[in-house]
Amino acid sequence: MLQRVRHYKDQNYRKLRKACQREKVLFEDPFFPITDDSIYYNRSPPGNIEWKRPSELCTDPRLFVDGISSRDLNQGSLGNCWFVAACSCLATEPSIWKKVIPDHKEQEWDPRHPASYAGIFRFRFCRFGSWLDVVIDDRLPTINGRLIFCHSNDIREFWCSLLEKAYAKLNGCYEALEGGNTGEALVDFTGGISEPVALDKENYSNDLDKRKKLYQNLLKAHGRRSLISCSIRPESGDQLEAQMGCGLVKGHAYGVTDIRKVRPGVGLLSFFKNEKLFMIRMRNPWGSTEWNGAWSDGSEEWKRIGQAEREKMGVTVRDDGEFWMNFDDFSAYFTDLVVCRQINTSLFSFHKTWVEATRLSEWLVLAHPLQNRSGGCVNNRDTFLQNPQFVFNIPSDDSALLSLQQEDRRLYRKEGSGQNLSIGFEIFRVELNREYRMHVFQEKVTGSTYINARSVFLRAELKQGSYIIVPSTFEPAQSGRFMLRLFTEMPAKLRELTLDQPKPSFWSCCLGYPKRVTSIHVHSAAGLRLPESSRLPDAYVEISSEGTKVKSKVHKSNCNPDFDLKGLFYRRNEKKPIKIQVWSSSFLRDVFLGQVSVAAEQNESGSSCVVQLLDKSNRQHPLGSLLIEVTSNDDLTAL
Repeated sequence: MLQRVRHYKDQNYRKLRKACQREKVLFEDPFFPITDDSIYYNRSPPGNIEWKRPSELCTDPRLFVDGISSRDLNQGSLGNCWFVAACSCLATEPSIWKKVIPDHKEQEWDPRHPASYAGIFRFRFCRFGSWLDVVIDDRLPTINGRLIFCHSNDIREFWCSLLEKAYAKLNGCYEALEGGNTGEALVDFTGGISEPVALDKENYSNDLDKRKKLYQNLLKAHGRRSLISCSIRPESGDQLEAQMGCGLVKGHAYGVTDIRKVRPGVGLLSFFKNEKLFMIRMRNPWGSTEWNGAWSDGSEEWKRIGQAEREKMGVTVRDDGEFWMNFDDFSAYFTDLVVCRQINTSLFSFHKTWVEATRLSEWLVLAHPLQNRSGGCVNNRDTFLQNPQFVFNIPSDDSALLSLQQEDRRLYRKEGSGQNLSIGFEIFRVELNREYRMHVFQEKVTGSTYINARSVFLRAELKQGSYIIVPSTFEPAQSGRFMLRLFTEMPAKLRELTLDQPKPSFWSCCLGYPKRVTSIHVHSAAGLRLPESSRLPDAYVEISSEGTKVKSKVHKSNCNPDFDLKGLFYRRNEKKPIKIQVWSSSFLRDVFLGQVSVAAEQNESGSSCVVQLLDKSNRQHPLGSLLIEVTSNDDLTAL
């Protein structure tokens, strides 16, 4: 869903365009002037650069010629194959490119009304959760009358050149686009989340079942407007962008432009065959240099496919950079895959929908331990919990998608500080009623890898309960802003924990300030014994202390339920026991099964024990037993 759009540099496209039309002048962008600084910051230009408008390069300029296609683009002399590959993906999905190039018909040259042309264009990118309208003029860098950067096969078509210029403006200059991850541009185009897949490390080429499952997932993702790119990771000592014997190029980004299952055969015979070919199509941003193995342009394998099907697939026999491969060969040669998903958050959908929660925060370097918010990764155990902490709830066992995105730093390359921080996060299971920051390590459930990419993604299967995410930089004492996004099936109530402990108040003066914080973890019930005529209980457990209460989910028809319930209690009267009660859920009223009181002598930190359930009068009529774990911290005042 498109959010409110902000004007980059406060440049309003419509106002600027009307002003130029009124004054009968062509727009000149003061924020991206036609100087060498707009092109390079670290080296000299490769020749005598002249900035020319499209009308100076051809007689009939157009934004699009015969529509938009992934075959339109050629990379040029800038090392930004990652961006051009992303543009190839963009061109395959109308619902996305029409968002990136808004009101494209209005921006098109109109030969019938030449006076309306104002030399101004706008493009739209999603940055850090906000959509930005980026305005540019149409002056493009050339040498000897030819465009030196991204350009179309047709000299009259300029959408890709203008889009690249807008992206260069957003990032400071053209040179700032050299070297990058295709997923970065795909996220900027869609506002989605980037999911990387390491094909070699996860052994897809040798595992048929995994490979089939991945193909089905990619087919589904492509059908749901996800954008996909791939690359071959160079090994140590390899020359960057060196061509392999098979025609593929290492260290080079390719855009995936189609995925489809194909039946071999000609005409009606193909429908009676059970065989299916798993095919994937890619495009080299260079506009040439293709795969030369099986199913390459003009290869013998295409004789197995009818002419009509080949035309439907767009098979061409020319070196235009676009080619097909079967998925087995693809998995054997390519090492990395990036899937940029647009997560479905619509309430009106036939597909699975997700609930999104987004929070912005930052890593801050401060001297005081309780104020510092940059403690480094979990290897720095003394400082890790000083990082920002976010709590969320999973109402029932559920999948969760998590994305951590740092602020783009490419804009600061001119200043020598444009490198991404190495970032990641850890997830801990905590007490169901956790309201304050965690100061002691708890059960780690999962975590991401730490990489120096703009975003990190993780898909996790989580049980019912409360969790804390701790995003961090790999090294301590590093500053930066970040955005955390969480997608779950049910609302997760994601929020940042900012307080270390309860604040003193008027009531704490009257009733006393908490002296002890105690964490209770109730694990399992062993052998709840009931009369033979009774059905198995729908049991749940409840923990209460000084007016605070937490309750587990109901375990249906189970004599040995694993309650796995954690509660946190700030206690003014440490001698007053904590009460744990087991109940059986019923339609009319819940039935009491037994209870345990955790007395002061059981409050030693880290103790665990098996205790018998008693009746409400604490008489020795055990119905079973509970395994509980107690963790206490007496030193609240030390925080």
